[in-house]
Amino acid sequence: MRSQFATATATTDRYNRLMQPLIGITTYDRAERPAPSEHYAAHYSIPTEYVDSVRRAGGVPILLPPGEKHWTRWMDVLDGVLVSGGTDVGPSRYGGDAEHPRIVAASPARDHSELALTEALLDSAIPSLFVCRGMQVLNVALGGSLHAHLPDVIADDIHRDEEGFWTTHVVDVTPSSRLASAMGASQVTTYSGHHQALDVVADALTVTAVAPDGIIEAVEVPDHPWLVAVQWHPEVTAAIDPTQQSLFDAFVRHA
Repeated sequence: MRSQFATATATTDRYNRLMQPLIGITTYDRAERPAPSEHYAAHYSIPTEYVDSVRRAGGVPILLPPGEKHWTRWMDVLDGVLVSGGTDVGPSRYGGDAEHPRIVAASPARDHSELALTEALLDSAIPSLFVCRGMQVLNVALGGSLHAHLPDVIADDIHRDEEGFWTTHVVDVTPSSRLASAMGASQVTTYSGHHQALDVVADALTVTAVAPDGIIEAVEVPDHPWLVAVQWHPEVTAAIDPTQQSLFDAFVRHA
């Protein structure tokens, strides 16, 4: 009897594991972030908060380093994809100012890889979440452009602190949007640290959230089953802010 119970339990556990959606998360390129080690010179990496947020939502994270030549093959494997944050998209990709002193375009290889991945996702029905740089990649992939450096176009930069990193501000979300439905709120407090943002918005995108200064904070692809992009970093506060974790929950649920 005990043996039969153990077998049934093991079968149930295996079934439950198989039912968990596989979520691909893009990583930094090999030289995009310092990775000190006496044994290795470079690493593919990603902040653990992305992984933790996906796991809390019930997904199984799979890291996707830049350089895949056949992203369409992954469309047969993954149930959802999260395109993560990172350094600036190369200005040559959207007709920007390549000489701007504040642009940090660290990885042409990552640009190429994630633009190709985004095109594959747009041609698929796979639920996708684009975060910060990811939202900028999405806009560029669809023909949009970026502000090279927000302090050039806004008088008071509320999107970074004095040291150029995390700060918080409110974001107003379109009540009828997928984003509002996912977070269960039409106004949220967000963590951000970006110096770029969407300028010309691609025709295929719908703006679904803005900051108090009018900077675009979220977009969606209405013709896609579920594709949402946010300019802030929901993974940073997802463990303590239900609205931010709910975004990951909705993403993984759709996956």
